[in-house]
Formats: sequence, C-alpha cells, structure tokens
Amino acid sequence: MRTFGIIPSRFGSSRFPGKPLAPLAGKPLVAWVVEAVRRAKSLDEVLVATDDERIVAAVEHCGGVAVMTPSELPSGTDRIACAARKHLGGDFGDDDILVNIQGDEPLIDPALIERLVRRLMDDSRWDMATAVTPIRSADDLAARTVVKVVLDRDDGALYFSRAPIPCNRDAAPDFASGLYVRHLGIYAYRGAFLKRYIAEPPCALERTEKLEQLRALWMGARIAVVRTEDEGVGVDTPEDAVRVERLLLARQQSTAADGN
Repeated sequence: MRTFGIIPSRFGSSRFPGKPLAPLAGKPLVAWVVEAVRRAKSLDEVLVATDDERIVAAVEHCGGVAVMTPSELPSGTDRIACAARKHLGGDFGDDDILVNIQGDEPLIDPALIERLVRRLMDDSRWDMATAVTPIRSADDLAARTVVKVVLDRDDGALYFSRAPIPCNRDAAPDFASGLYVRHLGIYAYRGAFLKRYIAEPPCALERTEKLEQLRALWMGARIAVVRTEDEGVGVDTPEDAVRVERLLLARQQSTAADGN
C-alpha cells in the first residue's frame, strides 16, 4: 500500500487568474502548499497535478514533483487520478490511498491529512474520508457557499447540501449540539473506490447541488468524516492573498522567535 498526497493546481481561475503562482512572502502560492503537505509524514509521495508548464516550473524550482494533466478534465478528482497514473506509468493499487488536497490552502494543517489517511488505514469499512468543522452562525448555515453535512453515529456522511441541514423544525438551530457542521474540501480515497468513482458519470444529485461528493453517496460509498476545529484559510481572490501572506509572515516570525 502506498499513500499519495496530490494537489490539483490549475492556472485558470475566474476570480484570480494565475492564482497558483501568486507571490506570497517570497514564494508562489503552490510552493507553500507543497511545503505544508510534505510535513504529513504518512504520505509516501506528494504530487502537484496541473495543466500549465509555468506551474510545473514553479513546483520543480521548490524541489517538488509536478505532473501535467489535460485541462479539460471535469473535476479535481479526475485530475488526481490522472496524475497518479501518469506519475506511476500505470495504475495505482486498489489498496493505495490518494489524498486530494486543495491547491489554494497554504496554511493547511498536516495533522488533518494524517488523520484522514489513518481513518482509512485503520478501518476497511470506509471507501473515502473527508473533513468537517463546526458551523457557528445562522449566516453560515443559510449560505449556499457553505456546504453542510449530516452525519451518522459513526461520523459517516449521510448527505451533503448547500441547504441549511439538518432543519430544526420547532426552534432555532443549536450550534453547540454538534449537529451543524460545514464541509472542508479535502478527500482521501481508497484506490479501488477512486477507480469506480471516475468511471461513473455525474448523477442528478451532483448536477443539482454542484457537489461531486454526492456521486460517491449515490454510488453507495461509505464516507468517513474527521472533525476539526480548523476552518481552513483559502486563497480565492487577490484580497485573500494579501490576508494569507500576513498570516504566513506572522507564522515565520513566530517560528524564528521560538528558535532563538
């Protein structure tokens, strides 16, 4: 069994073209993400799956490994499967674990990646794993940009939706109950299931909610969910890049102070 951390990184972005190459505290965004993911000790290899030679060059400059993938692939999940196969020169194993890590989160906690991998390693019941964090406000519960998840007693995903679920019929939502959680866009797949997933066309639920993880549930997959208090800090716009750069600089200064 091998474990791969794969970072989809496309040059095109409607809100922030060239985002992976945006300079943050002296390095391009994609280099920060690679650096963070490498700190997850359970990963055997870390790859960047991209459609642009400029991103390949930036990744290789920082000592990383990048794989060119077709720009027309329909999703990040298809991109990670394509990158793994191309890197290996053949198919990945059924018992391999492939982690799909967002390419715009330079502050991702490597411990979260470790927990997702461990969840699949320790329990063969799960086909894939993902993460959630608490919802703390009515605005976030109502927002269509915030994906909500309903969980079963084993912290397995029952459903993902942009709608405010679960619905409290008789009262205001109790955010201290642990029922209201938002999805974080990180996935770990067992190799055998990933092969099945990318061979299946999008289902009606996925097309309606615009959530590719609904295809997995529609197929009957069991999705393990890891809870974390960290909400993640992504870079979607140039304004986000400025904010994240400040956080990266503060972290560097803190690390330097601790080393003195």
